[in-house]
Amino acid sequence: MPRLKLDTHIRRDQIAEATLALVAESGLSRLSVAAVARRVGFSPAALYRHFPGKDAIMDAVLERMGTRMSAIVELAAAGAGDEVDALRRLHALHATLMRQNQALFPVLLSDAFQSGSLERRRRVFALVSGYIDRVAVLVRSGQEHGAIRRDTSARALATLFLGTVQPPAMLWVLSGGTYDPRRTGRETWRLFEETLRGSPARPSTRGSDRERRPTENHS
Repeated sequence: MPRLKLDTHIRRDQIAEATLALVAESGLSRLSVAAVARRVGFSPAALYRHFPGKDAIMDAVLERMGTRMSAIVELAAAGAGDEVDALRRLHALHATLMRQNQALFPVLLSDAFQSGSLERRRRVFALVSGYIDRVAVLVRSGQEHGAIRRDTSARALATLFLGTVQPPAMLWVLSGGTYDPRRTGRETWRLFEETLRGSPARPSTRGSDRERRPTENHS
C-alpha cells in the first residue's frame, strides 16, 4: 500500500476515534468538525481533506463500530466448547465493548433517532441487523449440533440475545457510568442459557403441593 494511502487510512481512524471520545464526553449534540479537528491536532481545513463533513465522519464511526462488533463475534466463536459457550463469551465481550466505548450506545440510538437523515438510520439499522445475523449464525450452528433448542428460529434467539446486553448498556450510559451491569449479568445469562437449551422451568413449591395433595392420606 502506498505511504500516502496508509497515512490517510491512519488519519481517518484517528478522526473516528476522536469523534467517539468526544461523543462519550459531551454527547452528540455538541459534536462539531472544529471540535474533532482540535482533538486530533488538525486545523478544520486539514480535517476536510479526509472527510467532506460531519456526516461523513459519523459514517466512518458507524463503520468502525460495525467492525468491532463483528470482531467480538469472531473472537467468541473461536474459543473452546459448544455454541452456547461461544454465546456466553460473546455476552461478556459485548459488555466489555460497551464499557470501553461509552459512545457506542448513544451513537447507535441518539444519532439514529434524532438525526433527520433517513440514510443514517438505514446505516444504523444495517449495523444492528448485521450483528443479529452474525449471532444467528452461531445459534443456527448450535441448533444443528444439538446444543440449542430447535423449536425457535435462530434469528429470534439472536434478537433475544441482543436484548440481554443492550438494556444494561443503556442504563450504564444513562447513569453516567455508576450503574454496574455485572450485578445482574450472571443471572441474565443464566436465564438466557435456559432459554437457549430449552431447559424446563423449575416447578414452584405451591404447584408441587397441589400435585401432592390427591395422594395424601387423610385417614
